[in-house]
Amino acid sequence: MTAPSTLGLSTEARNLHWLLSNLVEEVSGVHSVTVVSSDGLMLLSSDPGLAPAEGAGRQRGPRGSSADLATIVSGIGSLTIGAAKLMDAGGVKQTMVAMDEGSVFVMSISDGSLLGVHATPDCDMSVIAYHMALFVGRAGHVLTPELRSELRKSMESTQ
Repeated sequence: MTAPSTLGLSTEARNLHWLLSNLVEEVSGVHSVTVVSSDGLMLLSSDPGLAPAEGAGRQRGPRGSSADLATIVSGIGSLTIGAAKLMDAGGVKQTMVAMDEGSVFVMSISDGSLLGVHATPDCDMSVIAYHMALFVGRAGHVLTPELRSELRKSMESTQ
């Protein structure tokens, strides 16, 4: 996984980058991962098209897939939040879209940000959901407005 340089970033930002890298590298079937702010801006991403595949069976998503994933996650998040309001169903915790050739998972983070994962169609959904919940549990309390601003600036400097 290629991430923006973590030099000069706060400890919290470096820890979030590490958590994201760990999610991509440790969970079988994951193509790419992104964190999107409540206003739709990408805060963190993996771009597996920039790094060699890990292991013989490791599959990669297309170059730029994290940027595309961020757009998709933002749209799915808006749609499901609107649907939940119309149905008086409370907050959206997780959304999963299963397709013939892949899966997309979206999980809410406490501040309104969203975690999105693009995975293979044969992935173990429960394992991915578990690791996403771990990420959200660890990241949710540190994703302050100051940290979101720092992450945005970091993403802008790499583009």
